[in-house]
Amino acid sequence: MRLILNIIWLVLSGLWMAVGYVVAGIICCVLIVTIPFGIASFRIAGYALWPFGRTTVERRDAGAASCVGNVVWLVFAGWWLALGHVITGIALCVSIIGIPLGLANFKLIPISLMPLGREIVPTDQPFATR
Repeated sequence: MRLILNIIWLVLSGLWMAVGYVVAGIICCVLIVTIPFGIASFRIAGYALWPFGRTTVERRDAGAASCVGNVVWLVFAGWWLALGHVITGIALCVSIIGIPLGLANFKLIPISLMPLGREIVPTDQPFATR
């Protein structure tokens, strides 16, 4: 079932959302100082491309720097990526078949707003952190 949902997700919204994250990552990497944000953006792009069967958990070793970084990310990139998830999620929830995909879009909003200090893990191992 995960495979089917992931394929439908990829066609309907995953590819476009992943492109948004890749664009944000490229912009962040070009600016040199924001390379950690670019790396986080590329990591989330993979998650946005194929979300079913994976989830996010907080990293235990994340400190104050990730909190400050999340605020910077929220101001410059997070809000428009989250807005893309909200718009796409509402559009997908219009049809009965798209409701699981719309809910997956809403699931991605917290990590799009504050990606630092989070790790993407398989759903069968939600407590497996480094």
